[in-house]
Amino acid sequence: MSVTTAGPVAAHAPMTREEKKVIFASSLGTVFEWYDFYLYGSLAAIIGAQFFSAYPPATRDIFALLAFAAGFLVRPFGALVFGRIGDLVGRKYTFLVTILIMGLSTFIVGILPNAATIGFAAPVILIILRLLQGLALGGEYGGAATYVAEHAPHGRRGFYTSWIQTTATLGLFLSLMVILVTRSVVGEPAFAAWGWRIPFLVSIALLGVSVWIRLQLNESPAFKRMKEEGTTSKAPLSEAFGKWSNLKIVLLALFGLVAGQGVVWYTGQFYALFFLQSILKVDGYTANLLIAWSLVLGTGFFVFFGWLSDKIGRKPIILAGCLIAAASYFPLFNAITTYANPALEQAIKNVRVTVVASPGECGSLFNPVGTRVYSAPCDVARDFLAKSSVKYTTETGAAGSATQLKINDTVVPYGADFTKTATAALQAAGYPSAATNKDVIKMSNPFDIFQPRVAAVIGLLFVLVLFVTMVYGPIAAALVELFPTRIRYTSMSLPYHIGNGWFGGLLPATAFAMVAATGDIYYGLWYPIVIALATFVIGLLFVPETKDRNLEDWH
Repeated sequence: MSVTTAGPVAAHAPMTREEKKVIFASSLGTVFEWYDFYLYGSLAAIIGAQFFSAYPPATRDIFALLAFAAGFLVRPFGALVFGRIGDLVGRKYTFLVTILIMGLSTFIVGILPNAATIGFAAPVILIILRLLQGLALGGEYGGAATYVAEHAPHGRRGFYTSWIQTTATLGLFLSLMVILVTRSVVGEPAFAAWGWRIPFLVSIALLGVSVWIRLQLNESPAFKRMKEEGTTSKAPLSEAFGKWSNLKIVLLALFGLVAGQGVVWYTGQFYALFFLQSILKVDGYTANLLIAWSLVLGTGFFVFFGWLSDKIGRKPIILAGCLIAAASYFPLFNAITTYANPALEQAIKNVRVTVVASPGECGSLFNPVGTRVYSAPCDVARDFLAKSSVKYTTETGAAGSATQLKINDTVVPYGADFTKTATAALQAAGYPSAATNKDVIKMSNPFDIFQPRVAAVIGLLFVLVLFVTMVYGPIAAALVELFPTRIRYTSMSLPYHIGNGWFGGLLPATAFAMVAATGDIYYGLWYPIVIALATFVIGLLFVPETKDRNLEDWH
């Protein structure tokens, strides 16, 4: 392998029509990625009722979340399978296959008969489709990023690949808009019965346009040249991961770049949405609109930071994003609480809640896919308090003593009516009722953004999205440049999907488990903070700057 660097980059001409086509065709795959992800995540409860109707409601939701998680878990395996094919056969044909699999799987979910129609076959087919989507997604991003970067002029790879990062957010925004419009047009009863299928069916239009354009593209210049020279890898997997010289770079890419990028990305969008809905009890319509507006305001910064990374480097921007995010999360989320649900904030400050249990009764509350059922009174009580957004502490009582809840000076013993009694006592002490709280933020329509508190929350969420754009805008160029052409597709895909699919994908469940275990609604933020700081240190010390590498000579 050899690395060639270049000197200062001269001024560049505007993008050619062919370069715009390359970026557009490649980016549609990322639109699919986030469009499908957000569709399934947002509609998990409805999908559970449609495809797991033979089970009780709680079990339906669990199975729906398990099917959702399956798509995440297989993404790294898709990265290995399609990364290998991409380095053996070529970038163009591989990511043409991945988008076909991904698009058709998404569309078929929209026409798949439910369990009431075809019985047990319905959930089985749904899970198979989720696995296919996950495998295809594992190969899609690496192919798109590699293809665009290998077409980009030297000195503009950050700018060109940043458009792929932009469309990830556009896919998220598009799915949100399609769901909101469909719900508004058909109404909630019809949406739950059949209207939920419409957003999945709409994906066929994205697929048709993407396939049509991709069929017209040529293979990337770097891979084509390498193929002509006969220098392609004969065994990409063993060369990428069986040789320490390259495996070391894979690990540095994961822990020194992508892990931090993944948690900052998920905190800024998905955990922020979870925090608004599940912890601050903002209604789903308002929470989704708040996130949507922050995305509208922040999307252009993906391109800005991609462009800036061509000037000053990938590392300074990505690592600065990790560091600033880690330092800012606690004050930002505290401020979101202040403006979104001030009544809850006051209750957290003024009401003392303590769970008193005998020694050894309280266990772990880690529940990543929602399958655990708690039986110990201490665990049931803490799980109830966490889901009610109550700040509490745990105190060890006398051996053999019954679990009880202390709310200021009121004692609520654990018993058959515990939840009902505890709820009444909490509300009497000052905790607002989720159903009647008049202080919680609320939007009546998409353009109801000029209320001072609404504007403030959108501004705070925009800051979180700004951190996302810093770490995500330059990441594709950084990963492409780290690895030689012969094994680039294989090498870059795996750390990307482990960092985002596992480190990022597990963030909401892990953070909530930390909240439940400690009784502090902000404690879950330590998960992204610690990982982002670890990435900052590892990246600063060990990851090389790559912006001046010449991909044509980086074999």
